[in-house]
Amino acid sequence: MNRIDLDGRVAVITGGSGGIGAATAERMMASGARVSLWDRDAGALAGLRDRLPDAECATVDVTDEVSVEAATAATMARFGRIDILVNAAGVTAPKATILETRLDSWRRIVDVNLTGTFLVSRAVARHMVAADYGRIVNLGSVAGKEGNPFSAAYSASKAAVHSFTKSLAKELARTGVRVNCVAPAIIATRNLYYEQPEEMRKLWVSRVPMGRPGTPEEVAAMIAWLASEECSFTTGAAFDLSGGRATY
Repeated sequence: MNRIDLDGRVAVITGGSGGIGAATAERMMASGARVSLWDRDAGALAGLRDRLPDAECATVDVTDEVSVEAATAATMARFGRIDILVNAAGVTAPKATILETRLDSWRRIVDVNLTGTFLVSRAVARHMVAADYGRIVNLGSVAGKEGNPFSAAYSASKAAVHSFTKSLAKELARTGVRVNCVAPAIIATRNLYYEQPEEMRKLWVSRVPMGRPGTPEEVAAMIAWLASEECSFTTGAAFDLSGGRATY
């Protein structure tokens, strides 16, 4: 593993107990960053103590404005700065057609994946702008580019994250804050891969020219560069992590 220079940086990672969130925290801490993991599942965060003993953990509901603002204030009080934000909190739902999709399921997915990204970005970006430095990396999806069948809410929410990324990046382009997103295809995490039916796993992998799912560590590697000072002239982009599946 090459060591990207994140010495002295402070990173907030939402969805910190998930496979991508935890792998990103591990990668950033190995590169010298201090990390605050935000997740609504306190039990899952506690389960990371052995793996990431030096990470700060905070129970945060990214869909709740009060919770987000309080966590931001607490993180600023503890560290005095937030240099990096990774919006990795996300949910999906059992596969269903649009005609079968319940409104509460639709709202839940949009609230976490899109509104959560907005609320956390808004809260943290204020401090980044004041410091004239920051890196925001949002988790999109190849589904947001292609529109997966039986996953309309998820696909729509991730397409919106891509557009949100571009809008925020343009608004902050004259500051020292850079905003980008990554768009993975199927990644071998517990919730999104291993706990899914075998036929769905085979279908997803069949769409990947490399013939395998990506790993959380591969996603973390790209996020680490996007979160670095070297990512200085790149903003508003959506980077594929798709094993060749998506090319635009």
